[in-house]
Amino acid sequence: MNLQQYFQKKGINVGRILRFGITGGLSTLLHYAVYYVMLTWVGATLAYTVGYGVGFCFNYVMTTFFTFREQPTKKNAAGFLGSHIVNYLLEILVLNAFIWIGINKQLSGIITLIVVVPINYLILRFVFTHGKRKN
Repeated sequence: MNLQQYFQKKGINVGRILRFGITGGLSTLLHYAVYYVMLTWVGATLAYTVGYGVGFCFNYVMTTFFTFREQPTKKNAAGFLGSHIVNYLLEILVLNAFIWIGINKQLSGIITLIVVVPINYLILRFVFTHGKRKN
């Protein structure tokens, strides 16, 4: 059995995981760039929120069309929004916890993303694949 067959047998879509990484990487870079620039004028929570909003819009388009190769629907838009509300609240909590323990704001933003991204993948995979046949 080769590696591709093994992943298929286990229900693991490697291509989707790679596309998620690309989408997430670009969205994260956009989010963090906005956060970093906004820190010049506003506090960390507001800067993070603005960055999150910009990244969110980009991420929905990329996640829908590129990562999961779906069409936008009310159902996946609602699921995406719901998952990101949970994700945003988790990120703000983690960000402020890192700042509270003394990690600088710039580094706290990066560490927060590293901690929360895998959780978001699992939520989004559920939103876009729930009730569908596995590849």
